[in-house]
Amino acid sequence: MLQQTTVKAVAPYYRRFVERFPTLDSLAQAPLREVLAAWSGLGYYRRARSLHAAARVVRARHGGRMPASRDALLALPGIGRYTAGAILSLAFGRREPVVDGNVARVLSRLLLVRDDPRSSAAQERLWGAAAALVKASAVSPGDLNQALMELGATVCTPAAPACGACPVSAACAARAAGLQETIPVARRRRKTVRLRRTLALVRRDGRLLMRRREETGLMDGLWEFPEVAVGAGSARNGEPRIALGRRLMTLLHTITYRRIEVRIHEGRLLREPRGPAYRWATPKTARRLPTSSLVRKTLDRLGALPRDDLSRD
Repeated sequence: MLQQTTVKAVAPYYRRFVERFPTLDSLAQAPLREVLAAWSGLGYYRRARSLHAAARVVRARHGGRMPASRDALLALPGIGRYTAGAILSLAFGRREPVVDGNVARVLSRLLLVRDDPRSSAAQERLWGAAAALVKASAVSPGDLNQALMELGATVCTPAAPACGACPVSAACAARAAGLQETIPVARRRRKTVRLRRTLALVRRDGRLLMRRREETGLMDGLWEFPEVAVGAGSARNGEPRIALGRRLMTLLHTITYRRIEVRIHEGRLLREPRGPAYRWATPKTARRLPTSSLVRKTLDRLGALPRDDLSRD
């Protein structure tokens, strides 16, 4: 959950998730739709799919117990070099290194690594340094790795590092060179793409029409309100035809580098939907489906609208 997401954002999701799936076995046995529903709103849904798939592999191949072998861990869906090192050091006490963004920043400054920390040359040097530290340390390897991560998160921060509070500042080559603010080199940000979507709220007997997304590589299989391509041709077979009414709200939604202006209109069916990709759901049921945070934002805003806005079909 913490991959590409802050602790503050993750904390409530984590608590709810482990209450719903307290053991690896309970996660492995759960249908994927329930796992995605528990993850809904957190984003990067590939992580949830990989976590679920890994739990099933562990249950099927390893008797329901996480393997303590690096090769076996790396063979699990969603587990790479960093996650394997974290599991081995924190859970099994193995002298294995970890290099996440925080650790990479700490080591880049300590060693004055001028290359982009994501480059192959820098990665080789940083992982080598992390391995040397954990092998030479007299303390628990898990404690050392967590200390490095915490140092980067709270003291050796990307901007305005608190060098005066750093326990290893005397050994920091970047600080000695006056380069602690510029190392590691800033990552070139991907250019923001601005998009616009038009969604329709189609109501019937207190329920809302919902559509399951296709496999496109973005929020695959999640439920959302049907999109209407304004100015496009006729809908394909099985898709509903929807006439747009007045606009109810406009929401701004962000997915990685995409900034999306979402216009949500009342909708009226001109042709009924067919097939399993569509369903009718009450607002309460919709909140239990695997959805993006956009659906939850919309439902929250709907609850704040005057009753007259909610009573028309």
